[in-house]
Amino acid sequence: MRLASTILLAFGATPAAAQHDHHQHTHHEHTDHQQGPAESEVPDEAEHPHAGHAMPDVDSAASKDSPQSTPSLSGDVLQGLRLDIPPPPEAAPPVSAGRGPARAADAVWGADAMRASREALKNDHGGQALFWFQGDRVEYRARKGADGYLWDVQGWYGGDVDKFWFKSEGEGAFGEDVEDAELQALWSHAIGPWWDLQTGVRQDLTGPRRTHFVIGAQGLAPYLFEVDAAAFVSNRGDVTARIEAELDQRLTQRLILQPRAEIALSAQDIPELAVGAGLDHVEAGVRLRYEITPEFAPYVGVEQEWKVGGTADFARADGEDTSTTSVVAGVRFWF
Repeated sequence: MRLASTILLAFGATPAAAQHDHHQHTHHEHTDHQQGPAESEVPDEAEHPHAGHAMPDVDSAASKDSPQSTPSLSGDVLQGLRLDIPPPPEAAPPVSAGRGPARAADAVWGADAMRASREALKNDHGGQALFWFQGDRVEYRARKGADGYLWDVQGWYGGDVDKFWFKSEGEGAFGEDVEDAELQALWSHAIGPWWDLQTGVRQDLTGPRRTHFVIGAQGLAPYLFEVDAAAFVSNRGDVTARIEAELDQRLTQRLILQPRAEIALSAQDIPELAVGAGLDHVEAGVRLRYEITPEFAPYVGVEQEWKVGGTADFARADGEDTSTTSVVAGVRFWF
């Protein structure tokens, strides 16, 4: 009976019982609003020629195509719509379910065919090698004296766990030689979901040429601070370190404010590089960028640099300022 009711409802028809109830309800409303014989003269249900039979539901048929007419589903009908799906097993799977051979498909398709399939499955689910490159800061710097430029780019090639990572930084003033430039080549290994351990070499491209052994960590600190920290040991025995941190504050979907800070340290005086022992220099700035697309975002900002400690003494001896303010404009991009 439930199945028949469900089929009738699906085709816009009304079950006989519902039609009979609707007919009786319509009949009573009609007698209430229309003058007719006295109540005693109305034949009872037993004497009515159509008593007990389903009558066509004219109102339902006329309105079945109306978007506001939706058949109501009672609890019994909903029960009838449910499929007889057995409940899930409550017990754990039998131990024998996991005791099959590890390469059972080899017996059917052959080891060579399955080896290629497994490699494709591994590649499709994260085992592929990818390439990524980012120009984090490529900018023009307006400052007192000679205006300058700066680049800070990095990228990697590899998989989820191991990557070849490369970085390059440099700056200078227009019309002069490049003041400072370096290139790093690193092996990067994931030591957690948020951090990579990096080790490799750094080559200075200006000034007294030095090659450094590098060990550091790069990743995402709590509260979404992007951190890049590294220690360097040069072929001359100099030990230095550098820590960079930045934070993206999204003001709108496209407008992003990025505070950034960097500190450099040295374990000893390095007179030929004008670097003093202890805290070498500090940089702090803020950039406001607009993401035309996620891969391309111009920005403007301001940055302040202080030379401190022994490095400040070297700067004063050379007639240089120990503090520099730069108004910057540049672009951040990646692909």
